[in-house]
Amino acid sequence: MSPARSAGHTARPPDFSSQAFRAALGMFATGVTIVTARTVEGALVGLTASSFNSVSLQPPLVLWSLSRTAGSMATFSNGRHYAINVLAADQQALAERFAMRGTDRWAGVGFTEGVSGAPLLDGAVASFECFNRSQYAEGDHIIFVGEVERCRHRPNAPPLLYHGGRFYTEHPL
Repeated sequence: MSPARSAGHTARPPDFSSQAFRAALGMFATGVTIVTARTVEGALVGLTASSFNSVSLQPPLVLWSLSRTAGSMATFSNGRHYAINVLAADQQALAERFAMRGTDRWAGVGFTEGVSGAPLLDGAVASFECFNRSQYAEGDHIIFVGEVERCRHRPNAPPLLYHGGRFYTEHPL
């Protein structure tokens, strides 16, 4: 908890709508990831996430967040390991598929199994195999902090980008 909250201070109520907030957040360009894991029974789980960031180099830590209402919440909150796959420019269809509900996200998807069992997607520009180090409940999401046990990347591979509700396969600058 922050010193301000500990002292009993609170934030002012927002002066904007949820839609305005979402639109403003969309102005921050991000890369696109698919976070993957296995259930206790061994079933494959994966979802598209753009809420990925580095936290620390020593120890190597990254974070991502997941809606509290996500169907895969139990797998990620109770599991020991997951992988974060940073998508390449040619993987937009994969990002869209893993963002959809009610579809077989894994049909025909190439991957290798990471050291701890989490799927590492073929063609990703980078992957991070993470120990599920900590979780923080904030608002309507859970923030996951992963301790990176292994990582790999493809130098000079173009990433898939997301900005303003659209995917970009080339830098728009």
